[in-house]
Amino acid sequence: MAPEDQAPARRSTLSRRGLLRGGGAVAAAGLSVAALKLPFFSVAGAAQDPATCRATDLSESERRLVISNWTGYIDPRRNPRGTYNTFQDTTGITVEYNDDVNDNAEFYAKVRNQLGSCEPIDRDMIVLTDWMAARMIGLGWIQPLTRERVPRLHENLIDSLRDKAWDPDRTYSAPWQSGLTGIAYNAAYVDEVGSFSELLTRSDLKGRITLLTEMRDTMGFMLKVVGAEPEDFTEDEWYDAIDALNRAVSDGQLRQFAGNNYLQQLANGDIVACEAWSGDVIQAQYDNPDIKFVVPEEGLSLWSDNMMVPNLATHQANAEAWIDYYYEPEVAARLAAWVNYICPVEGAREAMEQVDPSLVDNPLIFPDEEFLADTWDFMPLDDRQSQQYEGDWSDATVG
Repeated sequence: MAPEDQAPARRSTLSRRGLLRGGGAVAAAGLSVAALKLPFFSVAGAAQDPATCRATDLSESERRLVISNWTGYIDPRRNPRGTYNTFQDTTGITVEYNDDVNDNAEFYAKVRNQLGSCEPIDRDMIVLTDWMAARMIGLGWIQPLTRERVPRLHENLIDSLRDKAWDPDRTYSAPWQSGLTGIAYNAAYVDEVGSFSELLTRSDLKGRITLLTEMRDTMGFMLKVVGAEPEDFTEDEWYDAIDALNRAVSDGQLRQFAGNNYLQQLANGDIVACEAWSGDVIQAQYDNPDIKFVVPEEGLSLWSDNMMVPNLATHQANAEAWIDYYYEPEVAARLAAWVNYICPVEGAREAMEQVDPSLVDNPLIFPDEEFLADTWDFMPLDDRQSQQYEGDWSDATVG
């Protein structure tokens, strides 16, 4: 069976956010977060001007499109009536769809030399998480979208994903899917865990919880725990949060920092509560209704993975046709029914009535404004902060 035809297909935590792979821990085979970090911000003269680092658009004469996205992040491509084949049939654009984004930092490392030197990466679209999207846009590695070619993006993007500080008018990016980071617990083993503070201090959870290997997710909550705001914090507040994390580690509250297997551990009782991503929990609940997702008192981290056109892409108009197509509500609903993350498209909830009525009222796919009121994002970091904070994170998590 082809990977894209496995049911249900979704972005696994292994590929979506884990900085490292292997056993779900922070380190595997002696490799640390710091080892991945070392070359990350060291591209001399990397900044480009997208107005001068661009290729001739061959979209009219070459009806093709090359995409890099995360694994299992689209409905089955072998389904002749799925969104992928319907796009090709209706537009005449042949799509080469690559499941080759396994990690933001890893993908950055693969393309940084070319993009930093104004050389092509042979992709017309890449899909990356907010913080990495912000970095690439800031470096001038991303082409602005032609607004008149993506009218549905600007008409149908849900309000909570508009006006990001790093791309306020969505000039360069279009959310593919979004998600929430919160708490999951297994009701068969433990009472509800209502806050991140509880997760870190309750005696009945000691040694039976996991936190995520993604620095911005976990440290966002740690900042909340010490009374700081993840979207705007000081260096002193950062170190207060690191100290709180170090205490939780040294006290034995954590079983481990988890990458890919936290829900399996949660289902079988090896852990009883954890930091978790919303789409993963929805999938887990199909098999185990005892697994619950909680909006913690500290709020939820809201993130997106974003479609972008890199410099020297040769089929930008075709990429923009793809964006506009997936912002049609019925198409967006069909995609959301498969991947189970937050749908970024206004009107898709109504369209879901015809696609899968059981998902219409699921707040983890179609959250309302009240549900999203306490969501937050992580503050953009400059190069100095990124190196410093990733080093602090590595020290705390790898030891």
